[in-house]
Amino acid sequence: MPHSPQAQFNDLVRGTVAVHTADDLKKKLASGRPLRVKLGVDPTSPDIHLGHTVVLRKLRQFQDHGHQAVLIIGDFTALVGDPTGRSVTRPQLTPQEVEANAKTYFDQVGRVLDIPKLEIVRNSSWLKGLTFLELLKLGARFTVAQFLEREDFHKRFTEKKPIGMHELFYPLMQAYDSVMVKADVEIGGNDQLFNLLAGRDLMRSEGLEAQVTLTVPLLTGLDGENKMSKSYGNHVGVAWSAKEMFFGLMRVPDKLMKDYYTLLTTVPLDEAERLCDAGKIHPKQAKVRLAMEIVRGYHGQELADIASTQWESEVSKGELPANLPELAVTPTIGLLDLVMLTKVPASKGEGRRLIEQGGVEFEGSKLTDPKKEMTLKGGEILKAGKKAAFKLVVK
Repeated sequence: MPHSPQAQFNDLVRGTVAVHTADDLKKKLASGRPLRVKLGVDPTSPDIHLGHTVVLRKLRQFQDHGHQAVLIIGDFTALVGDPTGRSVTRPQLTPQEVEANAKTYFDQVGRVLDIPKLEIVRNSSWLKGLTFLELLKLGARFTVAQFLEREDFHKRFTEKKPIGMHELFYPLMQAYDSVMVKADVEIGGNDQLFNLLAGRDLMRSEGLEAQVTLTVPLLTGLDGENKMSKSYGNHVGVAWSAKEMFFGLMRVPDKLMKDYYTLLTTVPLDEAERLCDAGKIHPKQAKVRLAMEIVRGYHGQELADIASTQWESEVSKGELPANLPELAVTPTIGLLDLVMLTKVPASKGEGRRLIEQGGVEFEGSKLTDPKKEMTLKGGEILKAGKKAAFKLVVK
């Protein structure tokens, strides 16, 4: 990995949306000292997906260049919930729910970050102890007008939808995190720009050198429309098995392959361009390479090869259409009841026979026990009979 200031800059801004400011980042890199690079994550759910890894991979790039990565576990901010992009107030989590989610994060981020070199802190260690007077002084550094300029707050305000007072404190708390860890750089998704710039402003007002803010794109999910999210059922989980991950990635829409290559792999840009040129490379071949690159990074070459072979033998020979009909399901359901939702069998007796005779496939594997209890994440492929196939969406 190159380490000259200019080479670092070129590498670190690859795949970013915006840098505030590029000149500030160049100056900090030219200082020759290890920079403190902050990323905050709120453990609002127990698992992370490939969408989360876009910013984690950017943090790893800084690590690889010798900088100090600082991961803030937002165990206090998670009690409020980030209002970014929300049309309604988030349900507030309990401390017990946040703690349970936080425990799963450590293992999962370790699949991307160099954990022995990672500084991990919890923002409850400074936010929980703030007095009301200290909070008032921090709040005086911003105006309500500033916060109402945010697109999400502005939209809710004009539509007369409630905005909780605690939601207005969220950007302030995230900004205070930057002050406490003395961040040189903060990275986040491009939807986080307001929060990141608030940290830049608060650091200046506290007499500190302002952090550089660096934003990365939000990864579009497997549906090709919405950002990757467990709630949309369009995600690929970091903790998924090699087979689940490979099968999921083979459903990436052709139009998104370049984004996935750029944001989730180390394949050089010129090679990614070539792979995504349908006039030179068949989309299936490019997609197999994409899936191999990503699965190998999480599971190793051997398991990636096995997953590729499984996909070829179980799915490729009976290739599925590009736009499968969606089937709304509950997170837990019996296999027979699941098959009946497809309306392929006319009765439960017929559905039972279809299953027992090997006419039902789930993620490429035949299921023959009608009594099997299914636990669904969303996004899985169910085939019932010779022609009917569905993408499952958990409601």
